[in-house]
Amino acid sequence: MSEGATFFLPVKDYCRRELITCNVNDTVIAAAEIMRDKSVSSLIACDDNKRPIGILTDRDLRNKVIAGGMTPQLVKVSEVMTTPVISVAEDETLFEVLYQMSSNRIHRVGVVDTDNTLVGLINESDIIRLQDRSPQRLLQAVDEAQSVADLKKIYHDNEQLVVFLRGNGVRTNDLVKMISLLNDQIAIKLISLLKQGRFQEMGSKSTFMVLGSEGRQEQTLKTDQDNAMIIADDATDLEMADIEAFSHVLIDALIEIGVPECPGGIMAKNEFWRRRLSDWKSTINGWVGTPSGENILNFSMFTDMRGLCGDHSLEEELKKYIIQIAEENSLFLARMAQNVCRFSPPLGMFGQIKTESTGTHLGCVDLKKGGIFALTEGVKILALKAGVLGGSTHDRLAMLLERDILSKEQVNDIEASYNLLTFLRLRGQVDAAAVGHEISNYISPGSLDRVEKGRLKLALEVVKSFQGMLSQHFQLNMLRN
Repeated sequence: MSEGATFFLPVKDYCRRELITCNVNDTVIAAAEIMRDKSVSSLIACDDNKRPIGILTDRDLRNKVIAGGMTPQLVKVSEVMTTPVISVAEDETLFEVLYQMSSNRIHRVGVVDTDNTLVGLINESDIIRLQDRSPQRLLQAVDEAQSVADLKKIYHDNEQLVVFLRGNGVRTNDLVKMISLLNDQIAIKLISLLKQGRFQEMGSKSTFMVLGSEGRQEQTLKTDQDNAMIIADDATDLEMADIEAFSHVLIDALIEIGVPECPGGIMAKNEFWRRRLSDWKSTINGWVGTPSGENILNFSMFTDMRGLCGDHSLEEELKKYIIQIAEENSLFLARMAQNVCRFSPPLGMFGQIKTESTGTHLGCVDLKKGGIFALTEGVKILALKAGVLGGSTHDRLAMLLERDILSKEQVNDIEASYNLLTFLRLRGQVDAAAVGHEISNYISPGSLDRVEKGRLKLALEVVKSFQGMLSQHFQLNMLRN
C-alpha cells in the first residue's frame, strides 16, 4: 500500500498502548512529577474505578495553573484537566483522528475498543511525520496559507489527492469526509484572511451558513456553492453595508479559489440569501404558506444549514424556529415528500436501467437525480417531522432507527443503496478528473461489470420502495395536485 493510503489504515496500528495515568483526586504537583519522570506531555486522569475522565496536558499546567496563579500543591487534577476524552474506535482510520483533532482543536485523541474502554492514545506528533502527500499536509498548508492564491493551490491539490487516494483503495465514506473537512477548512481560513483587513469585526452580528450537501458534509468532487448569511436584527445600517461588502468579497474569492458559483444563485452575496434573523423567519413562513416547487426547494436547501463562522446563536435560534414551523405544518412536509416522489429512479418496466436517450450524456444515468436526491431528501423530511434538524444522512438514519420511525431492515437497505450510489458517483468523478474530463453526476451502466450493474439495479429498487414508503407515510394519495 502507498504512503498516502496509510492515513486510511486502522488507528490500532499506530496508537500508543502504554497509558500513563493519574487519579482525578491527585494534586497537580503529583501529576506534574509523573509527567516529568515519564517524559510525557499528558496524562489520562481516571476515577477510582480506573475509568478515564479527562486528560491533563502540559498546556493545562501552563495556562490554567501557572498563568492562573493556582497553587500546584493544593489544586486537584479534576479542577484543571480537559474533559471529556475525545476518542475514536480502534478500527477507525488515521484520517478520523485528523478529523477529530481539527474539529475539536486538540492535539491528542483517545482510542477505545469495542467495549468503549480506553486502550490507547495517539497525538499529532505520532502522525505528523508521515509523508507529504497526505490530508495532514493539506490541513497544515491551509493553516499556513497567506493568500487566496495559496488556498487556490490547496483546493486543486485536494482534488488530486482524492484521485490519488481513490486509486489506492481508500473507502468512499472516508474520501467524502476528507473532501468536506478540507473544503470547510479552506472556507474558514479564507474568512480569517479577509478579517485581517477591513472586515475585522465580521461575524459579531452575522453567521455564514453552508447549505445543501455541504451543510450535510456529503460533498463529492462536483460541488458548487450553496450558502447564506443570517444577520442580527440589531445590526446597524453601517454594519449591514459591511456585511454586504464582505459577502461579495467572500463569494468572489471562493470562485477564484475554484469553488464554482451556484447556477441557481444560492449564495450569500445575493440579497435573497442574506437577511436579518426576523426577515428569515418571515421568509420561511412564506415558503411554508405557499408550497410551490421553488419554495419547497428553497426550504429544503435551507434545512441543511450548518453555521461555519460567526455568531452561532443566530443559527440555533433559526433552527429552533424551523423545527417549530415544521411541526406545525405537516401538510407542507407532505408536499415536500410529494416533490421527492416525482423524481422516479431510472428503472424500466422490466427492471432494466433506463439511460439518457439523447444529448451529451447519451447512454448514461444521473445518479444524483435518479437516486441520491430521493434518499437524502426523504430521510431529511422524516427527520424534520421528528423534530430534528441538521446532521448527515447517516446521522439522520441512526436517529430514525433509534426512534422506531424506520426499521432496522429499512435503514440497512437505504444506507447500502446510498453508499453504493455515492461510491459510483465519486468513482466516476475521480476517473473523469484523472484524465481531465468534465466532472459530473453521470455514469455509464455499460462501464459496470455484471455484479455492479446488478447492485445498481437493487439500489434503484430500494429508492423506488423508499418513495413508496414516503407516499404511504405522508398519505400522498389524499393530496390534491
